[in-house]
Amino acid sequence: MPSVERTVTVDQPLEKVWTYLSDFTTTEEWDPPTVSTVRTSGDGGVGTTYTNVSKLLGHETEVRYVVTEHIVNERLQLAGDAGSLDLLDTMTFARTATGTSVTYHAEFSPHGAAKLAEPLLPVALKVLADKVAASMQERLAAL
Repeated sequence: MPSVERTVTVDQPLEKVWTYLSDFTTTEEWDPPTVSTVRTSGDGGVGTTYTNVSKLLGHETEVRYVVTEHIVNERLQLAGDAGSLDLLDTMTFARTATGTSVTYHAEFSPHGAAKLAEPLLPVALKVLADKVAASMQERLAAL
């Protein structure tokens, strides 16, 4: 299963970074392919659901996410269903000497006809992950 991981470190307090990123609707600001993200139920904790629309390769795709892990100031995990692609996004937070480090790990599990494109995913995902990390770094630094 293809995956990507990037770590971003900023001179911002852990609590501020957690508050911003644990509200997954902020993906509209830091995740370049995101067109919109709406919380559809819950308070942000485990079981909360979001509907995300992202534009990839010229097509808009709807992903339904559910929060599967929510450990305040430590870890946020969301499982996503995009029809022929399952996603697992995990953000791990750590305090540093001058701020906060966030590691974003994303796993992609294609199934059905999408499985045929799996060999092409690693190259495309690397480019996407680099763009997401740069955008996240910029937004977090500006908090």
